[in-house]
Amino acid sequence: MNADQLPIGATPPLPKPEAAPTLRIRAVMLGERINPSGLEIGTLVSSTPAAFRVHGGLAVIFRYGVVVLIGLLPSEEKVLIDGLKSRVTGELSPYEEETAQAQLCHDENAEAIQPGGPICLSKFSDERLLLIADALAKSTSLARDERRVAAVFDVIEPFARELAEKGRTSRPRKGILQLIGNALLVQQRVAGRVAVAEKPDALWEKPQLDRLYARLEDEYELKERLDTLERKLTVVAETADALTDIIDTQRSLRLEIAVVVLIVIEVAIGCFQIYTGVH
Repeated sequence: MNADQLPIGATPPLPKPEAAPTLRIRAVMLGERINPSGLEIGTLVSSTPAAFRVHGGLAVIFRYGVVVLIGLLPSEEKVLIDGLKSRVTGELSPYEEETAQAQLCHDENAEAIQPGGPICLSKFSDERLLLIADALAKSTSLARDERRVAAVFDVIEPFARELAEKGRTSRPRKGILQLIGNALLVQQRVAGRVAVAEKPDALWEKPQLDRLYARLEDEYELKERLDTLERKLTVVAETADALTDIIDTQRSLRLEIAVVVLIVIEVAIGCFQIYTGVH
């Protein structure tokens, strides 16, 4: 029924506002590393990080194991991820992933991030999308590292409690070495692998987008999470040193016992020879 057919005195219905265009953004950590060298999956948009225009969307590949897929259908995402598997080192199972939504707000001054809501952008420019990809990729990698460090803490805690309560540990030398190995492995994987504190390259070319990136950092709490992770890594390093000292002490004790036993045996042999008159 059009407006001419409405009853007299009736108010014509207001047109429904059009929904703002949105983009689905998905960050997936496939493994420890991804090698993007020589990759040709679409039109190159950026070389650092490697970003390609694929099926009208963007695929951004970070060397530390994360790929960010922007504006792609689930079926297109699966094909792209399957194609990258041969370039992944240390593939994860299951994958670590995070999602976000970007929404068009048509006003640069209105660019904002609602808590738990969409990321409002004045336009879907490559530079803006690369900034979102950078922040989301770092957040995804941090989530994985936080899980690793938490797993090491779960192992260290009962060990520390045993030392505090009994003053010694019942763990064999092999168990202590495994604890040290886990601690060092987490340190090696986490420390320096993802430059969370560094600004993305896109900001060097578009410094006016610095405010948008600062909002992204705040939304995903990148600096705060990095500081917390570094403090935990310091504890892990100190624990590894303490465990090493325990092993060294145990080894020294065994050597001292062995020396004492040899001395006792030598004295006993000497006494026996004197008693029996054997020279």
